[in-house]
Amino acid sequence: MTGGALVVLAFFFGLAAGIVGKIKGSSFWVWFLIGLCLPVIGLLAAIFYRFEREEPRRRCPRCGAIRPISDQVCTVCGEDMDWPEPDEVVQPPAR
Repeated sequence: MTGGALVVLAFFFGLAAGIVGKIKGSSFWVWFLIGLCLPVIGLLAAIFYRFEREEPRRRCPRCGAIRPISDQVCTVCGEDMDWPEPDEVVQPPAR
């Protein structure tokens, strides 16, 4: 294979990884770069990565924004959030 063919192949693996990552609720550009740098492994990682849309969420006590349960600081108002009680967890809608 020539160098140009490898670049084209890496680009399309990056594109595929980015699309799969975006479908799963993650960043297109992060997965694009992973797929571009590690063509086959990056695409497989994007395929087997978890669906971020299925992660449990919680409501911010100050502004009421619904954030992923793993966020320690609300990105809307900057409130420092403690770990929620089980009854405060908001389950994502079923797909």
